[in-house]
Amino acid sequence: MKKLLSLPPNLVGCFHELTGYSRDEWFCTNDPVGHKLGSGGGSTWLLQTCHEAWAQGQDMHEWLGSERRLLLHAGGQSRRLPSYAPSGKILTPIPVFRWERGQRLSQDLLSLQIPLYERIMEAAPEHLHTMIVSGDVYIRATKPLQEIPDADVVCYGLWLDLSIAKDHGVFVSSRQTPGVMKCMLQKPSVETLNSLLKDHFYLTDIGIWLFSDRAIELMMKRSMKDGKLVNYDMYSDFGCCLGTHPTMLDEEIAQLKVAVLPLPGGEFYHFGTSHELLSSTLAVQNLENDQRKIMHHSRKPHPSMFVQNCLLRVKLTAENQNLWVENSCVGSHWTLSHEHIITGVPENDFELTLKAGQCVDVVPVGESQYVVRTYGFQDRFDGELQQTPMFPVVDSVEDIGVVLRYMLGLDASREAQQLFDGCRKMSAEDISAVANLRRLFAQRRSFRNDNWPALARNHEHSVFYQVDLEDAAKEYADANLPEPSALTGEEPLMTRIHDAMFRSELHRLKGEQGYSEQGEKAFSLLRQGLMDQVAAAGQRPHPTIYQDQIVWARSPVRIDIAGGWTDTPPYCLMEGGRVINLAIELNGQPPLQTYVKPCKERHIILRSIDLGAAEEITTYEQLGDFNHVGSPFSIPKAALALAGFHPSYGEESFASLEQQLGAFGSGIELTMLSAIPAGSGLGTSSILAATVLGALNDFCGLLWDKSEIGRRTLVLEQLLTTGGGWQDQFGGLLQGVKLLQTDRGFEQTPDVRYLPNDLFVQPEYKACHLLYYTGITRTAKTILGEIVRRMFLNQHDEIELLRRMKEHTKEMYEALLRQEFNTMGMLVRHTWQQNQLLDAGTNPAEMAQLTALIDDLCLGYKLPGAGGGGYLYMVAKDPEAAARIKKILNDHRLNSNARFVDMSLSTTGLQVSRS
Repeated sequence: MKKLLSLPPNLVGCFHELTGYSRDEWFCTNDPVGHKLGSGGGSTWLLQTCHEAWAQGQDMHEWLGSERRLLLHAGGQSRRLPSYAPSGKILTPIPVFRWERGQRLSQDLLSLQIPLYERIMEAAPEHLHTMIVSGDVYIRATKPLQEIPDADVVCYGLWLDLSIAKDHGVFVSSRQTPGVMKCMLQKPSVETLNSLLKDHFYLTDIGIWLFSDRAIELMMKRSMKDGKLVNYDMYSDFGCCLGTHPTMLDEEIAQLKVAVLPLPGGEFYHFGTSHELLSSTLAVQNLENDQRKIMHHSRKPHPSMFVQNCLLRVKLTAENQNLWVENSCVGSHWTLSHEHIITGVPENDFELTLKAGQCVDVVPVGESQYVVRTYGFQDRFDGELQQTPMFPVVDSVEDIGVVLRYMLGLDASREAQQLFDGCRKMSAEDISAVANLRRLFAQRRSFRNDNWPALARNHEHSVFYQVDLEDAAKEYADANLPEPSALTGEEPLMTRIHDAMFRSELHRLKGEQGYSEQGEKAFSLLRQGLMDQVAAAGQRPHPTIYQDQIVWARSPVRIDIAGGWTDTPPYCLMEGGRVINLAIELNGQPPLQTYVKPCKERHIILRSIDLGAAEEITTYEQLGDFNHVGSPFSIPKAALALAGFHPSYGEESFASLEQQLGAFGSGIELTMLSAIPAGSGLGTSSILAATVLGALNDFCGLLWDKSEIGRRTLVLEQLLTTGGGWQDQFGGLLQGVKLLQTDRGFEQTPDVRYLPNDLFVQPEYKACHLLYYTGITRTAKTILGEIVRRMFLNQHDEIELLRRMKEHTKEMYEALLRQEFNTMGMLVRHTWQQNQLLDAGTNPAEMAQLTALIDDLCLGYKLPGAGGGGYLYMVAKDPEAAARIKKILNDHRLNSNARFVDMSLSTTGLQVSRS
């Protein structure tokens, strides 16, 4: 989605340089100077100038329909928020939320806004190409978005009390058709709103509008007169002509189909005034008060004080409430009160006393000068005040201190007055027009570089280990900051894990040795956390079968249809996981099987029928040699160790394996069969491990239930250093279709909710579920390593995507409960899209070519598991489409091994029986 921004004129020329955003994705301009266009005319101007720059020969109609775009209006003068008028409110720095993970120290209002708008556009019908939003708000949707209706204009609103709604636009709808706009009212009275409630609903406009090409072209048409742009407001002019019973008559606009939607779990925070800068920030910080979810123990003496990108050399007290200090140095000789906003002050040793409500703003101009501004906390630069030259321009930091003392009434000396009187004066409007934003942002960056080491030293009481550590490492490397001092080793395990991967990333970016060792340290600490409980509880295996008996375990495999990857440590340890998968048999059989029987010799024999391999084990050393990926017997060796046949995990001590087997009463022969290719994507290795553990559990009388087998499988995979989550093994251990979910913490035994299986077993649906082996294999560990590395680093985009994947699982859960086949299939398609966003390599070119052949015949499809190869699961639109898919893929086989496999839902999960 392209982003089109209307910005203050002075910001346009340096926006891309200051933000680092791509010129290919972000277009910015400003309204014509001296022309008031309104939001409708401004949108038209923004589209016209972008079309001229980007259209490459397309006319306006063709260009509007060629791609999706977001129009964001942020070009106002910020009269009520003077501290950020020069750089625009849209780039206001916002402190990291105390309860949030993966945010950046450099985040601003713009970076917080965009993800929601992208989510909405991703969910919008194809014909809605344009979204228009406001730039001085932060809007959150805490629940999954509902389906967006097919309309020309879609407006989002919130259910707000009439005391708030009366100051805004409201969308009115009949109680019989709440999703259809009847009319829009601008700032209706309380009496009007009360009278509406009998037969109507109203939603308060939050400034998120979606347009079809027809609607946007019509608004552009109304914004023009005699070929010239006119002042035309999107809300009071265009908006009041919308609906089935509009308040203003325009027959052409009235023909547009208009839908209104409440934003699910919507929250609205305005950043338009100095007061709102603090009140909205405080409200967001206090959204979460559960102490278990607040990730550092702040020592702030009052919650309403925000200090960022600055040097603070005074001690704050509870009296200093309603304080905002940003991009500034507050020296040791400053005395603060309350209700201050201090911005832009360079490093200094001023002696200043601020009275309650006094605010200070210093803005660089030219190559070396500064303009100094003092104002009141409640001041609004309205009318002539915006154009009145009253703020002095000085040549040095020392002069800043002198004129500040004079302006604040602290120094009435002739020298101070002469300096002030002799300075050139600027108005608030002048400051915004000529501010040197490059110098302003360079100073902010310098202060932030000074803050990083302090945040690291004070990590227990700072946001350091909860921020996006990939971004932090980049800032450390770019500024050549010294690596933080080593941790003591007494810190919480997750802190040490994050720390190790942060250092690994920092060394990698600097091109230094040791980054791989630090990365391995992070994985090693993760293994330690997952394994500690198991290691502490030693096992005492004892024989429970006759010498001529065989224990036979067999398991289905699994297909994940929503939430895969959210079950993977460390993400699930930090935020919990949520997955829906189904257990399936192939060609009428559970494809993973294990046989265990006693033998007379005091040794262990391991066999693999499918690999044609065998190995004899006579020592603990041989048994403990299991962490080799690709070894045919890594899994059974680790399983035997966890079952108590190794000193690390046994309750009793023995001098040798031979002695232990003697005490056990027999040797062991363990045979495995995996009737499925490696790299299948069906959870083969994890479920095979669970099957082996299930067989040994019965053979050795360990009394593990399926939950414990699943938990020990997670540990087993850590022993093998392959990593992985818990959904694979539980997908095969447990029958049918189910939702699996866990809470945060190292205890990762999922809660299970079984779902109706009708959509998979009823005749009209069963034929629509197809499984095709592509003949392409890819080891999950290579995919897993990079994704998990980003989890360790709290990488912002990945954390956000994983959260969306968890929310998507809720939608799949509801669709399965309601038994909506088409919805389920489309959600499988969306799952696949999410998987590709997480790792582009999950869909290699030859796989994309294959799915292109059958795309229009499927509701959805995906490669199960990590993707990249293996099996392709498809949900055909109907049985006829399924037959056509089979013919097409049989006619276009990728290789000699490619083939369809019959899949059926398993009603048993893991089964263990004896001969």
